[in-house]
Amino acid sequence: MSKPSTELEPQTPAEGVLKRNSWGDAITYQVTCECHDANHDHNVWVEADDHRVTVTTYTTQKSKWWSLNRWQTIWILLTKGYVEHEANIIMTEQQALNYAETLKKAIKDVKNFKQP
Repeated sequence: MSKPSTELEPQTPAEGVLKRNSWGDAITYQVTCECHDANHDHNVWVEADDHRVTVTTYTTQKSKWWSLNRWQTIWILLTKGYVEHEANIIMTEQQALNYAETLKKAIKDVKNFKQP
């Protein structure tokens, strides 16, 4: 008697990975955080040009400016030229698998679109 498999498989539609738009040579996704805070979501662009495929991941950073030590922050900005902020995202095992599979498929799709 065989044991039931505990291996996860990529899902369609994919939990936690939302397709936002597609233009053939570019596809955008929103990857949601498990904590359900939209400020932690990551936006992912998969784009192809004539030479390569690129994957860009970004998030909008926010700070609690009024609760920070503003003079220290201004000093750091003046001396370093930037202020550091951290972004994180929490994914379930299933969501991480879906994310990886979505990236593989999107890269393949935009590559195929650009081929003559």
